[in-house]
Amino acid sequence: MEFDELPGFRFHPTEEELLDFYLTKTVLGQDTADIIGFLNIYNHEPWELPGLSKIGEREWYFLVHRESVLGRPRRTTEKGYWKATGSDRPIRCLMDPKRLLGHRKTMVFYRGRAPRGSKTDWVMNEYRLPSNCYLSKEMVLCKVYRKATSLKVLEQRAAIEEIVRAPNITSLSPLMQENCSFYDHQKSFNKLLLEQNNVVHKDEGVAVIEEEDNKIGYPSQIMGVGPIKEHYSELLTPKLALDWPIDSFWPN
Repeated sequence: MEFDELPGFRFHPTEEELLDFYLTKTVLGQDTADIIGFLNIYNHEPWELPGLSKIGEREWYFLVHRESVLGRPRRTTEKGYWKATGSDRPIRCLMDPKRLLGHRKTMVFYRGRAPRGSKTDWVMNEYRLPSNCYLSKEMVLCKVYRKATSLKVLEQRAAIEEIVRAPNITSLSPLMQENCSFYDHQKSFNKLLLEQNNVVHKDEGVAVIEEEDNKIGYPSQIMGVGPIKEHYSELLTPKLALDWPIDSFWPN
């Protein structure tokens, strides 16, 4: 039975444990229960790595032999590349802060080729031993995970997908196109009249729309149409609850 198949078993090591136990002991050739496997992660895309990890639910761990291309560490895959974000963070011993255990480099995966790659939500933390350590620096420990996506981003993605799936207005019948166009123009005209002739403010917590009677006149009157109160009475809201008309059939 594998470790991750044991009931209640969880593998969530701290950064100190990753560096001071798993990476250090692996470099020294000591036993670490073979819980983190070796893999050249740059031969695979990040979404393939969960199935290649020996253990992990939302975080997947790998021991990686560093490869260099023209004197620089290899960071590319077939479909993208890993890009470092920010500077390396030193990891120190919790009980002895003066003791440097190693460094952590955070990288994000981009699809395509630099510098025009598209950013994804795949993140990797690369842990390496300090440069002044006498042990080999050719091996690192990598933790791969997916960054949590906020609800706002999910809603935006869903809205974009709906727009993409929605039929284009040009595919509608001529009558429907004409109705949609007339409706849009009518909304724009009503909004213009409302902005030019009404001032919206708050009076004791109640929203009031006042007519600017001291102006030269309503645009509708200038154009030879009836006053706005007659044609756009639905834009007027009562100032108080008592302004609502009382039906005649209700008993006094």
